[in-house]
Amino acid sequence: MIGALAGYMIVLAAAPQDTPADYADMRQAINALSDYLLLPSLAVVLVSGLLSMMVQPVFMERGWVWVKALSGLAMFEGTLAVIGAKANHAAKVSRQIAEGTAKPDALDTALAYEWYALAFIAALSVANVALGVWRPALSRRRADAR
Repeated sequence: MIGALAGYMIVLAAAPQDTPADYADMRQAINALSDYLLLPSLAVVLVSGLLSMMVQPVFMERGWVWVKALSGLAMFEGTLAVIGAKANHAAKVSRQIAEGTAKPDALDTALAYEWYALAFIAALSVANVALGVWRPALSRRRADAR
């Protein structure tokens, strides 16, 4: 997941974007990364996490597991809705700029929001890995355990 996000960021930062054709090619590369790497790795992250909860019932009692599950759902939502929407919006704005119906700097705002979304999803991904490795004690203490 993190590698796919890094690939997305590298293409977004390094691919030529001088002409509308270059920009369209970059968007095709990003779509291919999303379709063949980002979404499948997101599915593996979510399914493996849920399966581990089913196979190991003791995980259901751990607070960190529920935080990890919620952050996984946030990654899912962010990846599908935010990144997809921002990428589609940027592609739409680039077409409008090529047609002359939008200002050339309109794409800067769309790309900035796309970078923010990528950073947010990457931060969630790193936090998910940290939770899985660190496994902090996030459960409530029972009153009878004193």
